[in-house]
Amino acid sequence: MRAIKVVGGRSLHGTVAVLGAKNAVLKHMVATLLAPGTHRLDNVPEIEDVAIMAEVLRHLGADGERSGNRLVVEVPEDLRPETPLDLVRRMRASILVLGALLARRGRARVAFPGGDDFGSRPIDLHLEGLRAMGAEFELRHGVLHAEAPRGLHGADVYLEFPSVGATENLLLAAVLADGVTTIGNAAREPELEDLAAYLGKMGAKIEGAGTSTIVVHGVSELTPGAHRVIPDRLEAGTYAAAAAITGGDVTITRCVPAHLRMELTKLAAAGAEVTTGDDWFRVVGPERPAPVDFATLPYPGFHTDMHPQMVALLSVADGTSIVTENVYASRFRYLGELNRLGADVHADGQHVVVRGVERLSGCEVDGCDIRAAAALTIAGLRADGETTVVGAEHIDRGYDGFVAKLRALGAAVERLGE
Repeated sequence: MRAIKVVGGRSLHGTVAVLGAKNAVLKHMVATLLAPGTHRLDNVPEIEDVAIMAEVLRHLGADGERSGNRLVVEVPEDLRPETPLDLVRRMRASILVLGALLARRGRARVAFPGGDDFGSRPIDLHLEGLRAMGAEFELRHGVLHAEAPRGLHGADVYLEFPSVGATENLLLAAVLADGVTTIGNAAREPELEDLAAYLGKMGAKIEGAGTSTIVVHGVSELTPGAHRVIPDRLEAGTYAAAAAITGGDVTITRCVPAHLRMELTKLAAAGAEVTTGDDWFRVVGPERPAPVDFATLPYPGFHTDMHPQMVALLSVADGTSIVTENVYASRFRYLGELNRLGADVHADGQHVVVRGVERLSGCEVDGCDIRAAAALTIAGLRADGETTVVGAEHIDRGYDGFVAKLRALGAAVERLGE
């Protein structure tokens, strides 16, 4: 079992650069399946989820090769339409191969997705939209059998919720569908807009990405493309929270501050001094945070994947904060672990009541998912004594060089169990 040991009491100072967004590059890798030939992606982080997705692509017949932060993917003319069960269950983003395979092969067999356990996250919106485009589905023994017997065609699809995954799956399918597809109440996330930009370089005709209505004019074929993945706003936000909780002074570079507008606004409300530039921002943390209320919402609202890190910060605030989780109903497993450190946080329905305490005390805690493990590590930076965060493999799924970057900022942190 991999773990991270943190000795608290040091404030962070310095500069840290972020790499490409996990939630973008995984979708870009799937997008390569739409066009045979050689694709090039730059600014790719070296994280476990990228390695898993590369295995998925290899099983389908594509081949990826890394060179530093560049990933070159060779896609064959003929793709195997079946994804491996064990890999798909390890990462939810792999469900996106469904739309791409239906577009390229007219059929697919995909296991129900896994990834972090945040309670029920059904893919009904994905399936309803693809059905409207001519796909048929049958679930057998945990495997989804999909087929478009007459090919995919354009359709008007309105999502009940602006699901990122459903919007992406429909987008990947629509670019090669016959006719025009309109996606209403579409997700507006920067990562989705970046996916549309990459597909555009491949020859797709997409209008409205980044807005609530996306119109796709299907084309008969796409060609390989080259693209630089946008910076990871969640990596940037995590280091911002780490700077704030330690009363540090950290500048985060190679990022897009506008993608974190709501999160940085709440950090400033908690007492941090936030200064932004075109591709950087600086966070100077307070001696003790002020309480702040916030609610997670689809973009441009507060990102659910920054919820645990912000709660870690507010756990030592001078007062009580209320956090409302509107995206993932069961995202509270980390609360008990944070309380083991001496925090006073409790779930009440979809709300979290955070009563700030003066001190946290280090102990062993379980980082049960990517952001929970990051949040508990951040809390450990503030806690007295040693904190051991078990489950560092979750960190490896979403952060490139997390421990090394924290050490470079002055944190007393190391990996265990390597």
